[in-house]
Amino acid sequence: MYLVDGHGAPVPFGAVGELYIGGAGVARGYLNRPELTAERFITSPFVDGDRLYKTGDLARYLPDGNLEFLGRNDEQVKIRGFRIEPGETAARLCEHAWVREAVVVAQQDGAGEKRLVAYVVCAPQAGDEAGTEGEAGARGEDPSALAEALRVHLGARMPDYMVPSAFVRLAALPLTANGKLDRKGLPVPDEDAYARAAYAAPQGEVETALAGIWVELLGLERVGRHDHFF
Repeated sequence: MYLVDGHGAPVPFGAVGELYIGGAGVARGYLNRPELTAERFITSPFVDGDRLYKTGDLARYLPDGNLEFLGRNDEQVKIRGFRIEPGETAARLCEHAWVREAVVVAQQDGAGEKRLVAYVVCAPQAGDEAGTEGEAGARGEDPSALAEALRVHLGARMPDYMVPSAFVRLAALPLTANGKLDRKGLPVPDEDAYARAAYAAPQGEVETALAGIWVELLGLERVGRHDHFF
């Protein structure tokens, strides 16, 4: 089993790569589909005479040596010029103590722009722990505080462009009859799902002009001087 990057080279330990499989267990190809066989079954650059199967699965090695499945490379999305694996963001969300399940998808807003939206099922203990007002928000009692807490969590672990714009708390992920995620059943996020700083009116000619441009570009009602463009 090999984890490789887009150029077929092994990725560093802990990095995300596509899973290639070699050895005696690899099939000869797809029945009556020579083009797909040629695409997915390749000569191994690592072992002479071996063939590799390109699974399309994304994974990374954990410190204990196990492989963690992170989604499919055909689920990759391109947002603002960046290629993103939503499964990797979802896996990072599940590292948060109050997150039991998570799925991240790309949705189009009213202006036709793609945004990452995270749907989160909180762990049972998330509603039981007592604490400060901030902790209560992270448990989901305040949707905007939940969004901010999860944004901070992800922001410390991955680049800005991989952090979702909105976080929606669900009691359970919608499933199809055969138990797979029902993407059409995921609700459209409301305004509270977006992590934003407390509103403060723009000050001065430049801030006011920029805020007006952002309002028009992003289709928002208002933009404050502390809001983050992304």
